[in-house]
Amino acid sequence: MDVINSIWPFLVVITVIVFFHELGHYWVAKRNGVHVEVFSIGFGRELFGWNDRSGTRWKVSLLPLGGYVKMFGQSDTGPDADQQGAEWTPEQRAGAFPTKSVGQRFAIVLAGPLANFILSIVLFAGVFAFVGQSQTLPEATMVLEGSAAEQGGILPGDLIVAVDGAPISRFDELQFQVSTSPGVPMEFDILRDGETITLDITPEAVMQDDGLGNEREVGRLGISTDNVFERVPPGEALWAGVVETYTWCARIFDFLGKIFAGTQSSKDLAGPLGIADMSGSVAQHGFADLVLFMAILSVNLGLINLFPVPMLDGGHLVFYVIEAVRGRPVGERAQEYGFFVGLGLVGALFLFVTFNDLSRLGVVDFLTGLVS
Repeated sequence: MDVINSIWPFLVVITVIVFFHELGHYWVAKRNGVHVEVFSIGFGRELFGWNDRSGTRWKVSLLPLGGYVKMFGQSDTGPDADQQGAEWTPEQRAGAFPTKSVGQRFAIVLAGPLANFILSIVLFAGVFAFVGQSQTLPEATMVLEGSAAEQGGILPGDLIVAVDGAPISRFDELQFQVSTSPGVPMEFDILRDGETITLDITPEAVMQDDGLGNEREVGRLGISTDNVFERVPPGEALWAGVVETYTWCARIFDFLGKIFAGTQSSKDLAGPLGIADMSGSVAQHGFADLVLFMAILSVNLGLINLFPVPMLDGGHLVFYVIEAVRGRPVGERAQEYGFFVGLGLVGALFLFVTFNDLSRLGVVDFLTGLVS
């Protein structure tokens, strides 16, 4: 039953965000006269599908870990190439992806990540308008005795307006900055009695349950405040969705930066198994929390796909920028090498995050115990 409770929310979440990502590619491709041969949710063997009037095969495939849009003339196994289109009819050439201008191809590829950001904005805005958003100020109404905050000089009534030079306006923003910096010295700008002062404080490193039955190290400042949670008017909610999407983009970059700097553990990266486990846990807290989780994952998918790694959308965009500057496409051999390098990087990351997932679920310890 626990497995089922994890699987169905995961399938809902991953299907929605992948569908909108591929829908972005599909919609812009169709607007630019490209014939789309396949629109697939998942990979591998087709489970079911249908053909529409334009000849596109819409299908759901066995492995629900992504999806793809296959456009006419687009290579299945490598970078985009003009598949020796000498035998194409004029109609086929008009609908072929490689025959489109570099600007059109750039727009088609960029549309996928943009669709994910738009989805995130809409989902955040919907929750803020119909359920509510935290409006809690980053104010220390109470300072725990012996905490890092007390030792660092924070007093009750202090309003924290910036952390390490980055302005903050809500308590949850402060929580994210502190929780991802256990044992790391931080600079806090404090508004006290109308004046701004700066305090250097190192959040205490504590072990905390992540809600999935696992202990992880997080930073703790040691302050609390009065929680304010209220609905946002629809017009303001849409802008709040934009701000929240931007905030999560910044948080992802901050998180990755801390991993590379060594102040955040790479073990916190999650893969499909971890996302499935988190989906089930979040779903138990209610539909609104699941929608917020979906919005955050959509931001992640959109942003990661923009990374300049061959095989990802960002890698293709880099090739198109080079083509626009040079006036001719990047050589086919260079694209092939880039594709295999990107495949290796993505494959290595997939194995790493899967190992993290198995470790969090106790599978690695179990297997280690069998052979020790």
